Amino acid sequence: MILDAIEKRQSIRAYKDEPIKEAELREVLEAGRMAPSGCNKQPWKFVVVQDRVMIGKLVHAIGGQEFVGKAAALVVACKDGTGYHIGKRYDGGVIDITIALDHMTLQAASIGIGTCWLGMYDGEEVEQLLGIPAQNPVVAILAMGYPEGEPGRKPRRKAFDDVVCWEKFTT
Repeated sequence: MILDAIEKRQSIRAYKDEPIKEAELREVLEAGRMAPSGCNKQPWKFVVVQDRVMIGKLVHAIGGQEFVGKAAALVVACKDGTGYHIGKRYDGGVIDITIALDHMTLQAASIGIGTCWLGMYDGEEVEQLLGIPAQNPVVAILAMGYPEGEPGRKPRRKAFDDVVCWEKFTT
C-alpha cells in the first residue's frame, strides 16, 4: 500500500483548474505534521497558499515556472525553531522538513493529488510576499493539484543492485 503510493508518485506539472477538497488537503497536511523528526522537535511551519492572485505573484519568486501558476495550492515549508545538527555536515531541521514534505507527497499521490517539489525559488522574495520572518527561512515549496490528464510514465529508476550495498560500500 505504501509502495503503491511510492510507485505512483511523480512530479506533476499540469493541473486541473479545480481547488483541492478541504478534507483531502487536510489529509495531506496531516501526513506532514505526523512525520518523524529528530528529538521530536518538529521544526516546521507550513504556509498553505490557495489564493489565485498570491499564487500568481509567487510564480516570479519560484523561478518563473509558469506551471506553478496553475497549481491549486502551494505548501511553503519554513524552518521553525533552532533545530539541531547531524554530525558536522547536516542541518537536521532541514532534513526533518524534507521528510515531512515527502510524507505529504505520498499521501497526496495515494488520494489522486499531484505534487511537484520546488527547490528553485528566491527565498527572500517568497518570505516577503507571505510575511515570513527571517528566522523562519523557506526550505522548500510543494505545488499541488489534481493532475490534468494521465501522468506519463514514471522515469526509470536505477537497478536495485546499483543503489544497495550489503555490509560495506561497494562501487
